[in-house]
Amino acid sequence: MGKQTIDVLVEGGKASAGPPLGPTLSPLKMNVTEIVTAINERTRDFAGMQVPVKIIIDENKKYEIKIGTPPTSAMIKKAIGAQKLLSFTEDGKRIEPGDISLKEVVKIAKSKPNIAGNTLEKKVMQVLGTCLSSGVTVDGKNAKEMQQEIKAGEIKIE
Repeated sequence: MGKQTIDVLVEGGKASAGPPLGPTLSPLKMNVTEIVTAINERTRDFAGMQVPVKIIIDENKKYEIKIGTPPTSAMIKKAIGAQKLLSFTEDGKRIEPGDISLKEVVKIAKSKPNIAGNTLEKKVMQVLGTCLSSGVTVDGKNAKEMQQEIKAGEIKIE
């Protein structure tokens, strides 16, 4: 059989033996409850967000669970308490979804190991880019303005 990899998206801390996990794992004679419990323990901090999970099963029925991080936009939505990000009224006016603190942006950047950039500052710039395209302001400023202040050295990222 070799190794088999199962990729799923689950709500943080709320995986269940129902679809997609149960029907996928049961035919492989895996202990679904044990795997679901392990996933829920490891995704609890991402409650309310969709979390990518990879389950790798070898020929001896041993498994490894790899937990990804939710999309940056989902983390921003949770931080500002919004249901959705940038939207528009019927007459085309932008509806700004909210404001996030730079401290929260840094926290998101630190939690995303696979985000582009080899320094924290570059990762923060990526998260700010998502804020910009999503219409989210940062400490009351446009995210582009915040990026420029960081590039100019006016704001230090630590």
